[in-house]
Amino acid sequence: MSAVADKRKVGRQSETRVVYRPRRLIWMAGSCAVVVIAVFSVVAVFLRESNTGVVFRTSDQVAMIVLGILIAAGIMLWATPRVVADADGVEVRNVLVKRYYAWSDVLAISFPDGASFARLELPYDEYYAMMAIQAVDREYAVQAVRALRKLHRAAHADK
Repeated sequence: MSAVADKRKVGRQSETRVVYRPRRLIWMAGSCAVVVIAVFSVVAVFLRESNTGVVFRTSDQVAMIVLGILIAAGIMLWATPRVVADADGVEVRNVLVKRYYAWSDVLAISFPDGASFARLELPYDEYYAMMAIQAVDREYAVQAVRALRKLHRAAHADK
């Protein structure tokens, strides 16, 4: 869950690779997924006991549990954001999309006031949000942005 920095030998140089994942979002998504599965399971168990005039069968109960699992899986998608950066560039995986940017394509790493996520500043006034680095993670987010800026500076110093 925390930043991972590993050193690998590449020729005669050592390369630093950092990986960041959101901390609080993982806990929140996991907790919500567990609650959803529990609620759907309880509803499934008590479906047969209701006096609504509708006949619920075992297949309906199983379907309710499966529906709860599917909804929980959808909630857990919010726990998948990740940022992996090294000397060459940065790979950003948000909920469903993964993109790679070479450091030469990135103008800056910013975290604007009031923003929920850090972002990569790109040419032509474009930016790409990094959902893995969130304001709610406070000091962890600050450390992540500093590490990414350090890699960005190092890549631009080599030119």
